[in-house]
Amino acid sequence: MNTYLVLKWLHIVSSVLMVGTGLGSAFYMFFANRSGSVPAQAVVSRLVVRADWWFTTPTVILQPVTGFALAHMAGWPLSTPWLALSLGLFALAGLCWLPVVWLQIRMAALAAQAHRDAMPLPALYLRYQRWWELLGYPAFVAMAVVFWLMVNKPQLSF
Repeated sequence: MNTYLVLKWLHIVSSVLMVGTGLGSAFYMFFANRSGSVPAQAVVSRLVVRADWWFTTPTVILQPVTGFALAHMAGWPLSTPWLALSLGLFALAGLCWLPVVWLQIRMAALAAQAHRDAMPLPALYLRYQRWWELLGYPAFVAMAVVFWLMVNKPQLSF
């Protein structure tokens, strides 16, 4: 078995899981938040947190491990412009994702409490929702550009 191809397969599959889970979670959370249904928001926010723990967190760890190994095996220095830019964008996405995880956990707790008490969501939930969305856009764009860079490996110069 070819180690490079196994690592490449793991890298690709984990990237699909990471971005796919993020996009799917964002889709459902975005529309649940606009539904005005506290029970829906409670369920979806709880499941989004679960998806992050089960899928996104392991892939966020696997991505750099497999990526560094692939770069090393292929002989690409980390200073290669397309690779350095990819790493920077991955870091940017991570810097957006970390507060998003905290926000999702807090939003799930607030929605669960409002649902248990048969009350509307507190204003704090809406503030968290806005930050959650604002952080999600640059993270998604960054990862879309990383995909493009990984596939095309353009000759960039800095």
